[in-house]
Amino acid sequence: MNTTKHSYKFLEICTHVFCWILFFGFPVIMSQSENGSIDWKAFMKFVIVPTSLFTIFYINYFLLIPKILFNDHKRKFLIINVLIIIVFSIAIRWWNEMHLQPPPPEIIRHNPPSRYMFMIRDTASMIFSVGLSVAIRLSIRWNETELARREAVKSMTEAELKNLRNQLNPHFLLNTLNNIYALIAIDTDKAQEAVQELSKLLRYVLYDNQSMYVPLKKEVEFINNYIELMRIRVSDNVNVETHFNIKENSQTPVAPLIFISLIENAFKHGISPTNKSFIKINIEENKNSIICTIQNSNHPKTTTDKSGSGIGLEQVRKRLNLLYPERHEWKCWLSDNDRVYNSSITLKI
Repeated sequence: MNTTKHSYKFLEICTHVFCWILFFGFPVIMSQSENGSIDWKAFMKFVIVPTSLFTIFYINYFLLIPKILFNDHKRKFLIINVLIIIVFSIAIRWWNEMHLQPPPPEIIRHNPPSRYMFMIRDTASMIFSVGLSVAIRLSIRWNETELARREAVKSMTEAELKNLRNQLNPHFLLNTLNNIYALIAIDTDKAQEAVQELSKLLRYVLYDNQSMYVPLKKEVEFINNYIELMRIRVSDNVNVETHFNIKENSQTPVAPLIFISLIENAFKHGISPTNKSFIKINIEENKNSIICTIQNSNHPKTTTDKSGSGIGLEQVRKRLNLLYPERHEWKCWLSDNDRVYNSSITLKI
């Protein structure tokens, strides 16, 4: 944000300098004689109005607008500007009468403009200068407010995402420990192997996924390690298929643990202790998207099964809305016979 503010400030200064150089260049052009030299008396005639506009502009720009108008003293701001314009109008008339010689009688036009017409012109120019100063200041203030709002939204989003990730990690660990606990009573050797696989997962959960995004290759490796851990527990009547169609060493950024809750859900509801079951997990990387598709046999857990509380899927929904607003699609549906559960997340890169 500081870099943006410095860039905007530099651009603002350059714009002011450029505009005033052009503005004060007109009196110089108007004061040039036929041989190219500058008639300084004529220059003094023409420069008084630009100087007055310059002064009124910056009195408002640096003092009256930030100190009075932005503090909601509009009436005071108008009164002060009216007085300033009156004073400068009188000063311009006095200056012209003191320093300008009347033109020779032979070149005076038949009906010369009234001096009051010049006063009206100069007054209108000064009112325009005040209005321009207010418009620019309001624009800058709006821009600063918008930058601050965006920074606040960004900070709030990052804090909420960090909170969601902190909630998801213990939830994931609890589910995995429940799986290992169930495995201990069945096969202690497999349980020991599962603890080793769990250490790999914890290394990723605790250290590698603290960034907002991680390379897709790392996320897929983590998912594959998790699936291998789950394979240790499941029986032979469960068919687990995986297809990872991503670029070699893919560095495409993806939110960490964004798919794992869906995969957990598949192992939770897609496995039957008695019937044949299947789980198919497919992750595909295209030019503009990442697609995770999961199919599993539908075996909803019973009311006595406490292996999970459904927190993970709710966290996925919140994280998708925060990290991929209007850039994701999440669909879940049952087959016509209610035997196959399908879920799909598409992330637009």
